[in-house]
Amino acid sequence: MPGVRVRDNETFEKALRRFTKACEKAGLMSDIKKHQHFEKPSERKKRKINQARRKMRKLQMMER
Repeated sequence: MPGVRVRDNETFEKALRRFTKACEKAGLMSDIKKHQHFEKPSERKKRKINQARRKMRKLQMMER
């Protein structure tokens, strides 16, 4: 769990912005989005296959 200590003379908005960035860096935002609704095992498998295809396509484009 990311944490942020508020520095001297730092506004709340800046501290909140640093906390938000720390959460994104830790991967919490994507994890929350993933768990917002139930995903059937077949949907998960399909998503993983499509993700692998996109990754392979991207690697092939970089080699050319």
